[in-house]
Amino acid sequence: MDLHLTVAREDIAASLYRQLLAAVRDGRLSSGERLPSTRELARSLRLSRGTVASAYERLCAEGVLESRKGSGTYVPAHVTPSRARCAPRGQRVAPRSVWSELPPGVTDPGDVTFDLAGGEPDPRLFPLATWRRLMAETLRPSFITTNPYAGTGNPALQSAIASYLGRSRGVVAQGDDILVTSGSQQAFDLVARVLVAPGDRVAVESPGYSSLVRLWLSHGALVTGVEVDDEGLVVESLPDDARVVYVTPSHQFPTGVVMSLPRRVALLEWAAAHGAVIVEDDYDSEFRYADRPLEPLQSLDWDGYVVYTGSFSKILSPLLRVGYLVAPASLQPALRRAKQLTDWEGDLATQGALARFIADGDLAAQLRRTTRTYAQRRTTLLAALSDVDELEIVPSVAGLRLATRFRDPRVDDVAVCAAAAELGVGVEPLSTRYVGRRGSPGLVLGFGRIDAVQIPTAVSRLAAAIRA
Repeated sequence: MDLHLTVAREDIAASLYRQLLAAVRDGRLSSGERLPSTRELARSLRLSRGTVASAYERLCAEGVLESRKGSGTYVPAHVTPSRARCAPRGQRVAPRSVWSELPPGVTDPGDVTFDLAGGEPDPRLFPLATWRRLMAETLRPSFITTNPYAGTGNPALQSAIASYLGRSRGVVAQGDDILVTSGSQQAFDLVARVLVAPGDRVAVESPGYSSLVRLWLSHGALVTGVEVDDEGLVVESLPDDARVVYVTPSHQFPTGVVMSLPRRVALLEWAAAHGAVIVEDDYDSEFRYADRPLEPLQSLDWDGYVVYTGSFSKILSPLLRVGYLVAPASLQPALRRAKQLTDWEGDLATQGALARFIADGDLAAQLRRTTRTYAQRRTTLLAALSDVDELEIVPSVAGLRLATRFRDPRVDDVAVCAAAAELGVGVEPLSTRYVGRRGSPGLVLGFGRIDAVQIPTAVSRLAAAIRA
């Protein structure tokens, strides 16, 4: 064990004693931990063994250490570190005020039997055997010699993503246009770093993605929520000074509304007229259950105002942390420099395995399998909700969640969620997703992590919580 000690040469024995005592009190030597032998510590500190033994004996006599015959010297189990001396240090420094002003982050639904709280994928559907094989094939000796500071992503994965997006979503991009990110969240952070200065206005959907609102605020942006109707973001309500507009047109988060084609055209025209950038988040649009998807804004954008983002978190697993960003040519150099300033190329091993996963056709097969499973769960959830008269289902054709609104606007959806949790059902309130205000009450129900056979019981308990 390496133990960092600074021993004063003018008073060696006393200095060693104080250093060891401080290491125990600070918690650097924790309860039950074995210390180096006297011979080993004397060698590393270039002291006599007798000096070290003397310090050990003194600390053992005081109960700070204990000697176990034939085993060594240990920190006793009853000794707990004292952090009191660290408190004054922690009080002298403080973060920027924005971090204390930001609203709270994502909340855990807690220990619930029936998880309807979010739109996360089912980890049991992850192709573990295939992924293990691909990771093993990626981690060859030649991979270890790869220069991790040479670029901003795996070229094979960039080409695979460009091909995949072109076929499945109609996105116009070449491999060099793809910036591989650590999930969509890093893509949004890079956009904020490159485009948003303190005081710039960012327009977001309301209700919308709360975590992203917190991200914009952390960069000093002024965030304005813009209403959403049955055709998506209401373009006429956009503030004229918006520098960035964030939208989820394929199926709005969290309502699931699809932005109509006239509304998409109007948004692009608005961006061109105001010189604003549109950030298009095409989250989990791969899971579609009806209708042919409309073209993404990126494929309709001839003037270069759309930054297109997505990830593999819902298709595979959020643990992989692989996302992507397709930006106009004018923004790409700055975004790549921003990426290099944060994490260079990211996890190249995961990127290499994912490139093979896409190229070998495994991604397409995985999507077919998981979509069948999620479609069954969605159908079961819709059928169960049809018996809950208090709720109105918001039409949705894609994704891993459904949004509902209470027919009675006086209902407290936060209280309903708390009552449902007591009955073992995790569910999310809709009203807290509005920006700058409490919105109309409703519930957002995910079906990614719950088996179809459990859904009727979960909804029955949810209905009991509503009626209580």
